[in-house]
Amino acid sequence: MNNTEEHVEETIEEHEGLIKTPKQLIVTVILAFIVPIIVILLLVNLVSASAQKGSGSDAQTEESIANRIKPVAGFQLVDANAPKVFKTGQQVFESTCTACHTAGVAGAPKLGDKAAWAPFIKAGYEEMVKVAIHGKGAMPPKGGNPSLSDFEVERAVVYIANQSGGSFEEPKEPSGDATTDEAKPAEADAAPAAAEPAAPAQAPAAEAPAAETPVAAAPAAAPQAQAEAPAEQAAAIDPAGEKLYKSVCFACHAAGVANAPKLGDKAAWAPLIETGMDSMVSIAINGKGAMPPRGGSQATDEEIKAAVQYMVHAAQ
Repeated sequence: MNNTEEHVEETIEEHEGLIKTPKQLIVTVILAFIVPIIVILLLVNLVSASAQKGSGSDAQTEESIANRIKPVAGFQLVDANAPKVFKTGQQVFESTCTACHTAGVAGAPKLGDKAAWAPFIKAGYEEMVKVAIHGKGAMPPKGGNPSLSDFEVERAVVYIANQSGGSFEEPKEPSGDATTDEAKPAEADAAPAAAEPAAPAQAPAAEAPAAETPVAAAPAAAPQAQAEAPAEQAAAIDPAGEKLYKSVCFACHAAGVANAPKLGDKAAWAPLIETGMDSMVSIAINGKGAMPPRGGSQATDEEIKAAVQYMVHAAQ
Protein backbone atom coordinates (compact mmCIF):
# COMPACT_ATOMS: atom_id res chain seq x y z
CA MET A 1 0.00 0.00 0.00
CA ASN A 2 2.76 2.37 0.74
CA ASN A 3 4.15 1.92 -2.76
CA THR A 4 0.71 2.51 -4.27
CA GLU A 5 0.15 5.75 -2.31
CA GLU A 6 3.55 7.09 -3.30
CA HIS A 7 2.82 6.32 -6.99
CA VAL A 8 -0.53 8.15 -6.80
CA GLU A 9 1.06 11.23 -5.20
CA GLU A 10 3.77 11.39 -7.90
CA THR A 11 1.13 11.12 -10.65
CA ILE A 12 -0.91 13.98 -9.14
CA GLU A 13 2.17 16.22 -8.92
CA GLU A 14 3.06 15.51 -12.55
CA HIS A 15 -0.39 16.54 -13.79
CA GLU A 16 -0.58 19.81 -11.81
CA GLY A 17 -0.30 23.01 -14.03
CA LEU A 18 2.08 25.97 -13.65
CA ILE A 19 -0.81 28.35 -12.91
CA LYS A 20 -1.88 27.66 -9.35
CA THR A 21 -3.44 30.99 -8.27
CA PRO A 22 -5.80 33.56 -9.88
CA LYS A 23 -3.04 36.18 -9.73
CA GLN A 24 -0.77 34.04 -11.88
CA LEU A 25 -3.62 33.54 -14.35
CA ILE A 26 -4.18 37.32 -14.71
CA VAL A 27 -0.47 37.98 -15.25
CA THR A 28 -0.31 35.25 -17.87
CA VAL A 29 -3.27 36.67 -19.80
CA ILE A 30 -1.81 40.21 -19.76
CA LEU A 31 1.58 39.03 -20.98
CA ALA A 32 -0.11 37.04 -23.73
CA PHE A 33 -1.33 40.36 -25.17
CA ILE A 34 1.68 42.61 -24.43
CA VAL A 35 4.53 40.38 -25.58
CA PRO A 36 3.23 39.92 -29.17
CA ILE A 37 2.64 43.68 -29.50
CA ILE A 38 6.21 44.44 -28.39
CA VAL A 39 7.58 41.88 -30.83
CA ILE A 40 5.56 43.41 -33.70
CA LEU A 41 6.78 46.96 -32.87
CA LEU A 42 10.40 45.78 -32.80
CA LEU A 43 9.99 44.11 -36.19
CA VAL A 44 8.44 47.28 -37.67
CA ASN A 45 11.32 49.42 -36.39
CA LEU A 46 13.84 46.92 -37.76
CA VAL A 47 12.27 47.02 -41.21
CA SER A 48 11.87 50.81 -41.32
CA ALA A 49 15.42 51.44 -40.03
CA SER A 50 16.89 50.25 -43.32
CA ALA A 51 15.11 53.12 -45.13
CA GLN A 52 16.32 55.86 -42.75
CA LYS A 53 19.34 57.43 -44.41
CA GLY A 54 21.15 60.11 -42.46
CA SER A 55 18.79 59.80 -39.50
CA GLY A 56 18.61 62.99 -37.48
CA SER A 57 19.61 65.28 -40.36
CA ASP A 58 18.35 66.44 -43.73
CA ALA A 59 21.64 65.77 -45.51
CA GLN A 60 20.11 63.18 -47.85
CA THR A 61 16.97 65.08 -48.85
CA GLU A 62 16.54 66.05 -52.50
CA GLU A 63 16.81 69.74 -51.66
CA SER A 64 20.08 69.30 -49.72
CA ILE A 65 21.63 67.19 -52.48
CA ALA A 66 20.59 69.72 -55.12
CA ASN A 67 22.18 72.56 -53.10
CA ARG A 68 25.46 70.65 -52.82
CA ILE A 69 25.79 69.85 -56.50
CA LYS A 70 24.52 73.13 -57.93
CA PRO A 71 27.10 75.43 -59.58
CA VAL A 72 28.77 77.93 -57.26
CA ALA A 73 28.33 80.80 -59.68
CA GLY A 74 25.55 81.61 -62.07
CA PHE A 75 24.42 84.36 -64.39
CA GLN A 76 21.23 85.94 -65.50
CA LEU A 77 20.66 88.07 -68.57
CA VAL A 78 19.14 91.39 -67.55
CA ASP A 79 17.94 94.21 -69.77
CA ALA A 80 19.87 97.33 -68.71
CA ASN A 81 17.01 99.51 -69.96
CA ALA A 82 14.35 97.55 -68.09
CA PRO A 83 12.70 99.26 -65.10
CA LYS A 84 14.16 98.43 -61.70
CA VAL A 85 12.34 95.67 -59.84
CA PHE A 86 12.08 96.61 -56.16
CA LYS A 87 12.07 94.03 -53.37
CA THR A 88 8.92 93.63 -51.35
CA GLY A 89 8.91 94.43 -47.64
CA GLN A 90 8.90 90.74 -46.77
CA GLN A 91 11.87 90.06 -49.08
CA VAL A 92 13.88 92.87 -47.50
CA PHE A 93 13.04 91.57 -44.03
CA GLU A 94 14.04 87.99 -44.88
CA SER A 95 17.31 89.01 -46.53
CA THR A 96 18.44 91.79 -44.17
CA CYS A 97 16.30 92.48 -41.10
CA THR A 98 15.70 88.89 -39.95
CA ALA A 99 19.24 88.55 -38.55
CA CYS A 100 18.34 90.84 -35.63
CA HIS A 101 14.55 91.19 -35.56
CA THR A 102 13.81 87.44 -35.51
CA ALA A 103 15.99 86.58 -32.50
CA GLY A 104 15.94 90.00 -30.80
CA VAL A 105 19.70 90.57 -31.17
CA ALA A 106 21.04 93.55 -29.17
CA GLY A 107 17.57 94.33 -27.88
CA ALA A 108 16.02 94.63 -31.35
CA PRO A 109 12.21 94.23 -31.09
CA LYS A 110 11.12 90.87 -32.51
CA LEU A 111 8.77 90.63 -35.45
CA GLY A 112 5.21 90.20 -34.20
CA ASP A 113 5.92 91.43 -30.66
CA LYS A 114 3.16 94.05 -30.41
CA ALA A 115 4.21 95.25 -26.96
CA ALA A 116 7.81 95.88 -28.06
CA TRP A 117 6.79 97.64 -31.29
CA ALA A 118 4.01 99.76 -29.79
CA PRO A 119 6.28 102.74 -28.84
CA PHE A 120 7.84 102.80 -32.32
CA ILE A 121 4.49 102.57 -34.10
CA LYS A 122 3.18 105.37 -31.85
CA ALA A 123 6.14 107.56 -32.91
CA GLY A 124 4.80 107.38 -36.46
CA TYR A 125 5.69 106.13 -39.89
CA GLU A 126 8.06 108.99 -40.75
CA GLU A 127 10.12 108.51 -37.59
CA MET A 128 10.39 104.76 -38.12
CA VAL A 129 11.56 105.23 -41.71
CA LYS A 130 14.08 107.85 -40.61
CA VAL A 131 15.60 105.47 -38.04
CA ALA A 132 15.64 102.58 -40.51
CA ILE A 133 17.42 104.60 -43.21
CA HIS A 134 19.94 106.48 -41.05
CA GLY A 135 20.35 103.94 -38.25
CA LYS A 136 20.21 104.38 -34.50
CA GLY A 137 22.13 102.80 -31.62
CA ALA A 138 23.26 99.29 -32.54
CA MET A 139 21.23 99.34 -35.76
CA PRO A 140 23.33 100.37 -38.80
CA PRO A 141 21.87 102.51 -41.62
CA LYS A 142 19.52 100.47 -43.81
CA GLY A 143 20.15 97.48 -41.58
CA GLY A 144 23.73 97.38 -42.84
CA ASN A 145 22.69 96.82 -46.48
CA PRO A 146 23.61 99.96 -48.45
CA SER A 147 22.35 98.40 -51.70
CA LEU A 148 18.75 98.87 -50.56
CA SER A 149 16.90 101.87 -51.89
CA ASP A 150 14.96 104.17 -49.57
CA PHE A 151 11.73 102.85 -51.08
CA GLU A 152 12.69 99.24 -50.26
CA VAL A 153 13.50 100.27 -46.68
CA GLU A 154 10.11 101.98 -46.44
CA ARG A 155 8.45 98.78 -47.62
CA ALA A 156 10.31 96.78 -44.98
CA VAL A 157 9.23 99.22 -42.26
CA VAL A 158 5.58 98.90 -43.29
CA TYR A 159 5.83 95.10 -43.42
CA ILE A 160 7.42 94.80 -39.96
CA ALA A 161 5.08 97.37 -38.39
CA ASN A 162 1.92 95.81 -39.83
CA GLN A 163 3.05 92.36 -38.68
CA SER A 164 3.48 93.78 -35.18
CA GLY A 165 0.24 95.64 -34.60
CA GLY A 166 0.54 98.60 -37.01
CA SER A 167 -1.73 99.56 -39.89
CA PHE A 168 0.46 101.63 -42.23
CA GLU A 169 -0.33 101.95 -45.92
CA GLU A 170 2.01 100.44 -48.50
CA PRO A 171 4.24 103.22 -49.94
CA LYS A 172 3.78 104.05 -53.60
CA GLU A 173 6.47 102.79 -55.97
CA PRO A 174 8.55 105.60 -57.53
CA SER A 175 8.17 106.14 -61.26
CA GLY A 176 10.85 104.93 -63.66
CA ASP A 177 11.34 108.46 -65.07
CA ALA A 178 12.70 109.70 -61.77
CA THR A 179 15.36 107.00 -61.71
CA THR A 180 16.33 107.67 -65.32
CA ASP A 181 16.61 111.44 -64.80
CA GLU A 182 18.90 110.92 -61.81
CA ALA A 183 21.20 108.66 -63.82
CA LYS A 184 21.58 111.01 -66.80
CA PRO A 185 23.58 113.78 -65.01
CA ALA A 186 25.99 111.17 -63.68
CA GLU A 187 26.55 109.78 -67.18
CA ALA A 188 27.02 113.27 -68.62
CA ASP A 189 29.66 114.13 -66.00
CA ALA A 190 31.49 110.87 -66.59
CA ALA A 191 31.82 111.39 -70.35
CA PRO A 192 34.07 114.53 -70.27
CA ALA A 193 36.16 113.01 -67.49
CA ALA A 194 36.89 109.99 -69.64
CA ALA A 195 37.65 112.04 -72.76
CA GLU A 196 40.06 114.60 -71.27
CA PRO A 197 43.10 112.38 -70.52
CA ALA A 198 42.98 110.78 -73.96
CA ALA A 199 45.05 113.46 -75.80
CA PRO A 200 47.97 113.97 -73.39
CA ALA A 201 48.36 110.25 -72.85
CA GLN A 202 50.30 109.89 -76.12
CA ALA A 203 52.92 112.55 -75.34
CA PRO A 204 54.86 110.71 -72.59
CA ALA A 205 55.04 107.64 -74.79
CA ALA A 206 56.70 109.55 -77.61
CA GLU A 207 59.15 111.40 -75.36
CA ALA A 208 60.40 108.32 -73.48
CA PRO A 209 63.99 107.42 -74.58
CA ALA A 210 64.50 104.00 -76.10
CA ALA A 211 67.31 103.22 -73.66
CA GLU A 212 64.93 103.33 -70.69
CA THR A 213 62.69 100.54 -72.01
CA PRO A 214 64.69 97.58 -70.55
CA VAL A 215 64.87 99.30 -67.14
CA ALA A 216 61.10 99.81 -67.01
CA ALA A 217 60.39 96.23 -68.08
CA ALA A 218 62.35 94.66 -65.23
CA PRO A 219 60.26 95.83 -62.27
CA ALA A 220 57.03 95.12 -64.16
CA ALA A 221 57.39 91.41 -63.39
CA ALA A 222 57.30 92.00 -59.61
CA PRO A 223 53.77 93.49 -59.44
CA GLN A 224 52.56 90.70 -61.70
CA ALA A 225 53.99 88.04 -59.38
CA GLN A 226 52.44 89.80 -56.37
CA ALA A 227 49.05 89.90 -58.09
CA GLU A 228 49.09 86.14 -58.73
CA ALA A 229 49.37 85.27 -55.02
CA PRO A 230 46.19 87.09 -53.89
CA ALA A 231 44.39 85.61 -56.90
CA GLU A 232 45.27 82.08 -55.78
CA GLN A 233 44.14 82.84 -52.20
CA ALA A 234 40.85 84.29 -53.43
CA ALA A 235 40.23 81.17 -55.53
CA ALA A 236 40.53 79.00 -52.39
CA ILE A 237 37.65 80.85 -50.70
CA ASP A 238 34.20 79.51 -51.58
CA PRO A 239 32.20 82.34 -53.23
CA ALA A 240 29.12 81.05 -51.40
CA GLY A 241 30.68 82.27 -48.15
CA GLU A 242 30.99 85.85 -49.37
CA LYS A 243 27.45 85.70 -50.74
CA LEU A 244 26.04 84.53 -47.39
CA TYR A 245 28.04 87.15 -45.49
CA LYS A 246 26.78 89.99 -47.69
CA SER A 247 23.17 88.81 -47.43
CA VAL A 248 22.96 87.80 -43.75
CA CYS A 249 26.10 88.01 -41.58
CA PHE A 250 26.98 91.61 -42.46
CA ALA A 251 23.98 92.86 -40.47
CA CYS A 252 25.93 92.25 -37.24
CA HIS A 253 29.56 91.70 -38.28
CA ALA A 254 29.82 94.86 -40.39
CA ALA A 255 28.91 97.24 -37.54
CA GLY A 256 29.85 95.04 -34.56
CA VAL A 257 26.27 94.68 -33.32
CA ALA A 258 26.06 93.02 -29.87
CA ASN A 259 29.88 92.82 -29.74
CA ALA A 260 30.04 90.69 -32.88
CA PRO A 261 33.65 90.76 -34.22
CA LYS A 262 33.80 93.11 -37.19
CA LEU A 263 34.93 91.85 -40.58
CA GLY A 264 38.69 92.38 -40.91
CA ASP A 265 39.28 93.12 -37.19
CA LYS A 266 42.31 90.89 -36.54
CA ALA A 267 42.42 91.53 -32.78
CA ALA A 268 38.74 90.64 -32.31
CA TRP A 269 38.95 87.50 -34.44
CA ALA A 270 42.26 86.20 -33.01
CA PRO A 271 40.77 84.44 -29.93
CA LEU A 272 38.11 82.79 -32.08
CA ILE A 273 40.61 81.65 -34.70
CA GLU A 274 42.69 80.02 -31.96
CA THR A 275 39.76 77.77 -31.02
CA GLY A 276 39.84 76.21 -34.48
CA MET A 277 37.60 76.16 -37.53
CA ASP A 278 35.38 73.33 -36.23
CA SER A 279 34.57 75.28 -33.06
CA MET A 280 33.71 78.47 -34.97
CA VAL A 281 31.51 76.59 -37.45
CA SER A 282 29.72 74.85 -34.56
CA ILE A 283 28.96 78.21 -32.92
CA ALA A 284 27.74 79.66 -36.23
CA ILE A 285 25.42 76.69 -36.78
CA ASN A 286 24.06 76.31 -33.25
CA GLY A 287 24.27 79.96 -32.13
CA LYS A 288 25.77 81.42 -28.97
CA GLY A 289 24.79 84.37 -26.80
CA ALA A 290 23.12 87.05 -28.90
CA MET A 291 23.92 85.23 -32.14
CA PRO A 292 20.97 83.12 -33.36
CA PRO A 293 21.54 79.68 -34.96
CA ARG A 294 22.79 80.05 -38.55
CA GLY A 295 22.64 83.82 -38.10
CA GLY A 296 18.86 83.65 -38.33
CA SER A 297 19.00 82.24 -41.87
CA GLN A 298 18.14 78.92 -43.53
CA ALA A 299 21.69 78.40 -44.85
CA THR A 300 23.12 74.88 -45.09
CA ASP A 301 26.07 73.66 -43.02
CA GLU A 302 28.32 73.98 -46.08
CA GLU A 303 27.27 77.59 -46.66
CA ILE A 304 27.78 78.44 -42.98
CA LYS A 305 31.29 76.94 -43.08
CA ALA A 306 32.08 78.89 -46.25
CA ALA A 307 30.93 82.15 -44.61
CA VAL A 308 33.11 81.49 -41.55
CA GLN A 309 36.10 80.80 -43.80
CA TYR A 310 35.43 84.03 -45.67
CA MET A 311 35.38 86.11 -42.46
CA VAL A 312 38.45 84.33 -41.05
CA HIS A 313 40.35 84.96 -44.27
CA ALA A 314 39.47 88.66 -44.07
CA ALA A 315 40.91 88.82 -40.54
CA GLN A 316 44.27 87.22 -41.38
